[in-house]
Amino acid sequence: MTEDDLPVTLADVLAARRRIAPYLRPTPTHRYPSLDRELGLEVWVKHENHQPVGAFKVRGGVNLIARMPAEQRAAGVIAASTGNHGQSVAFAARLFGVHAIVAVPEGANPTKVQAMRDLGAEVVVHGESYDDARLWVEEEAARRGYRYIHSGNEPDLIAGVGTLTFEMLEVQPELDVLFVPVGGGSGAAGAAIVAGALRPGLRVVGVQAEGAPAAYLSWKQGRPVEAPAHTFAEGLATGVPFELPQRILRARLDDFVLVSDEDIQAAVRLYLEHTHNLAEGAGAAALAAARRHADGLRGRRVGVVLSGGNLSPEQLREVLGCA
Repeated sequence: MTEDDLPVTLADVLAARRRIAPYLRPTPTHRYPSLDRELGLEVWVKHENHQPVGAFKVRGGVNLIARMPAEQRAAGVIAASTGNHGQSVAFAARLFGVHAIVAVPEGANPTKVQAMRDLGAEVVVHGESYDDARLWVEEEAARRGYRYIHSGNEPDLIAGVGTLTFEMLEVQPELDVLFVPVGGGSGAAGAAIVAGALRPGLRVVGVQAEGAPAAYLSWKQGRPVEAPAHTFAEGLATGVPFELPQRILRARLDDFVLVSDEDIQAAVRLYLEHTHNLAEGAGAAALAAARRHADGLRGRRVGVVLSGGNLSPEQLREVLGCA
């Protein structure tokens, strides 16, 4: 599949970069000597935890709502989320004066839920899982005429989040391997598009939790595969694959790996100790994969996307083993 055949291209990413520039500053890409020593690798960390909402998805939300026609903005937007997508929609909606409704599952990260409310979104708790909330949102959007913003099947979201990989390659254009966490897959899809166009030798590797492998299994088998979603990292807890990211990942992703919740929690601790940054579960997944596969990465320049830092106090206590 050529770039012209893809539903999102490098030109879309570059347009998104210009569109979001007035509202979002580039985030840092840093290297830490003590983290290099701990892993035995040259590791470059992309700090999306420094975004205004603490996560990478805000890039896509701003890009999408900035492009919406006036009649859609007037009708309002609706989304389902375990947290970071909802914050992205809420942030962008407030920026452009759009009413936003976000449905979250029961037990959603309270830190993220409160952040959505603080940004002005109407938050509705519905169902036990993300997919329960998603199905309710789809029905409400059809019934009330809201613009439904799917967390993965949106070209403008993928183009927006693709800008983070563009920024990484500006800082370190000689990356050899890039690990990107996968929930729905928009981040990895955006990374694969940019890498394929700008640095074809860069291997982009998706990372998902062992307890929520739907996207991984779908990519491996080349067809949609649903799977249970039980993981500490709620940003990776998607039980149903998303068609648009999967289409891009099948064409462009170089590899896909799974990590355990124990791996993820160890990576959260590594970030705290060696970079003094807080990573949520999904945000630590890429580092967890680099650590697990370190023996095969010696001598390579390794990029990891710290996709978000919205860890709740309860989750932090669990990671640190505090009572």
